Formats: sequence, C-alpha cells, structure tokens
Amino acid sequence: MTSSYIERILHQIEINDPEQPEFIQAVTEVLTSLQAVIEAHPEYEKQAILERLIEPERTIIFKVPVEMDDHHVEVYRGFRIQHSSALGPYKGGIRFNPNVNLSVMKFLAFEQTFKNALTGLPLGGGKGGSNFDPKGKSEGEIRRFCESFMTELYRHIGPEKDVPAGDMGVGGREIGYLYGTYHRLLAESRLGAITGKGVGYGGSLARKEATGYGLVYFVSEVLKNHPIDKPRAVISGSGNVAIYACQKARELGWKVIGMSDSKGYILDEDLDLETVRKIKEEMRVSLEKYPEMAGHGIYGTGSIYDTDFKADIVMPCACQNEIDLRRAKHLKESGVQIVAEGANMPDSNEAIAFYKENGVIFVPGKASNAGGVATSGLEMSQNGQHLGWSFEEVDNRLHHIMISIHQQCRDACRKYGLPEDDYVSGANIAGFTRVVEAMIAQGIY
Repeated sequence: MTSSYIERILHQIEINDPEQPEFIQAVTEVLTSLQAVIEAHPEYEKQAILERLIEPERTIIFKVPVEMDDHHVEVYRGFRIQHSSALGPYKGGIRFNPNVNLSVMKFLAFEQTFKNALTGLPLGGGKGGSNFDPKGKSEGEIRRFCESFMTELYRHIGPEKDVPAGDMGVGGREIGYLYGTYHRLLAESRLGAITGKGVGYGGSLARKEATGYGLVYFVSEVLKNHPIDKPRAVISGSGNVAIYACQKARELGWKVIGMSDSKGYILDEDLDLETVRKIKEEMRVSLEKYPEMAGHGIYGTGSIYDTDFKADIVMPCACQNEIDLRRAKHLKESGVQIVAEGANMPDSNEAIAFYKENGVIFVPGKASNAGGVATSGLEMSQNGQHLGWSFEEVDNRLHHIMISIHQQCRDACRKYGLPEDDYVSGANIAGFTRVVEAMIAQGIY
C-alpha cells in the first residue's frame, strides 16, 4: 500500500502536468519505490521534500532559428531543464531529436538527478535539447543549428553552473560546434563547461566507450550473485552505448546474438561487430545492409523484441518505452533472466512490474547506464586540474564507480528490508537519500 503522502503527490502531478506523460511515468516509478523511506521519515512531508524534489529549479525554453542551405529559415524549440543543484552544478546531456518536448526533457532531468547522485561525484541533475532532427541535414545546417542553439544556451551554463554533454543526436561533431560557439561568445576558454569534447581539446579518453562499458560492468556484478555460464545477450540499438556494450560483453566471454536500429534488427550467432560499427559510424545507414556485408546473419524490420530468440541477458540501449508489458512477457518466454537498461526508461512501468513479479532481474538505467555521466564527471576533473589521464586510468575509475553503484543499490535494499536484487528500489532509495540529505543540510530552496 502506497503512503498517503506519495499518493497525494502523484495525484497532484497528474493535475499540474496532465500533458506530460513521460515525466509522470518517471516520477511514478521513483516515488512508488520510496515507500519504506517515506515511512521511516515522516518529517519529509512537513518539509515538503517530494514537492521540492519533483519541481525543477529552473525550466528554460527558447527559440532556435536556423537558415537552411536553400536560404529559407526554420525555427525549432530549445530546452534546458536545470532540475537540481543540491549536489553540484547541473549535469546532463543535450538531445537533438524530433520527439523532444517539455515532458521528455523533464523526465530525463529528473532521472539524471538520481543517476548523478549514485556516481558519488559532486554533480547535480539537468537535461536539454531541441526538436531539431540532424538526420538528413547537411553539415552546414547542423553547424548553423548548433551555433544558434548555443547563442542562447551559453548564458545559462558554465563549469560551476551547468555542464551539458552529448546525447541522442549530439555526438562529437555537434559537441565541437557547440563548444566552439560557447568559447567564441565568451572570448575565453572554459573547457569544463561542456563534456564529451574531442581528446585534442580537453576531452577524456574512454568517454565514448563509457556508458556501454559501464552497463556491462554493472551486469557483471549482478552475475556474481546469479552466475550464468557463457551468457547469451541481445542488445537493442546500434549507437555508442550498444556498440561498446557489445564490445565489452564479448571481451568478457558473452555471446551477443542481436542488435537493432530504428528501422529493424539483426540476429546472428556469429555477430560481426566491426561490420555493425562500419554501417552505423562510417556509412550512417540502416542495418539492412548487414547480412550482405557480413556474409551471414538475418535482418528483419520492426522491433527486435517482437522476434524469436533465446537469450539470458537483454540490454535495451535505444529509446524510452521500447519494451511494454507484451514484450516483457515475450522476453520471459525467451529465457531472459536479466534486463539492464542502457537507454533512459526503455521499459514501461507495467513491464518493470512484470519482471519483478516473475523473477526477471531488472536494473534501471539510472544505475546501469550511469557510466557515461560518471566519465563526464571525470572529464570535468581532468579539465579542472589541466591534466589528461590514460585510457586505462579512466576505465579503471569507471569500473570502480559501477561496482560502487551496484553495492549502493544492495546496501539500500538491505537497510530497508527489501530483496537485495530489487535494483529499482535500491537505486531510487540510494540516489534519493543522497540528494535529500544535501537539500536538508542547505535549508529550504
């Protein structure tokens, strides 16, 4: 039974933000897992902790006009949600995708707050982006859009204020254009103001690999308590997170048999990762070309989660709400024992409840995909010290952070008498506790 305080807040958010389903979904997932904490701390209601935590500290919305190659002008909408600075400067990526809207931005910033708290680094939570779609745009159009976007955003960010990074649709090229515009507008170099930069101008080694590597490091900790001999894995997605999760999984002896993109999927018992990398990073086309280029495997249209396969581990690394209740049931029938999120909220709340009720170990993205922001924090540290660490040193620090996050989840469950494999409750409680303790210590704001 959910506490009356939690029920009241969930009811209120549906009244206040009825047009924001993704934000409501994220808040519901977190708050319903905090029952034991709220019961142990009745003073939180008097202090309005949940109300203060849910509402972003600042919501910035702005127009982004850009001249296209044929000289007509298009206007897009830009966002920056500065959700919580209780633990440090706002930190979170910038997403360029036509599905970006206020609800998506608020949900991502809310999730980012707890994810950043789990890293143990002094990072607050934020997120930003635009409904601009870089797909099909020329190099010049993308550059001009980045310049226009940063012309407004620059006044809201800085190394000790808000530190953006890349996300969906924002890779190394876009980060370069964004940072270049930022430091020209300021007429000074502030390398720590943006992360995900190229190594040649203040970026960190291992940043590109970090989210995927971190995901596999976390699952490896889960496997210590639930060993699987020669695990078989399916990874949805074929961007940075999916590619480097696949690479690290294979290094550890797992057999990855499937990957996907927005149009379809591949299944291959002898999956050729280098061919996937060439198709997605160099050719930038659909995986439809994979069977022809690799000489084996099959390609199908639609979701990989609607097809038949046998796997032990699934790591969704594509987009939110990719797995609903029907697909969750299909995964269980396919022999899946562990689902660990590489993307942000790819599983619906109904799917998560099904996993819990049917013995599938589920790891939420705020825990399992925290490797990216952790390494962004390490990039900030290197920038602040004017140092550059080796790939091995960054990777080693990342590995230890993921081990720590796993332990925090289990410790939180143990403290409140919950099953230690309840990673949803463990991650939410551990992140929530760190943020709330900082909020209380700093007074009412």
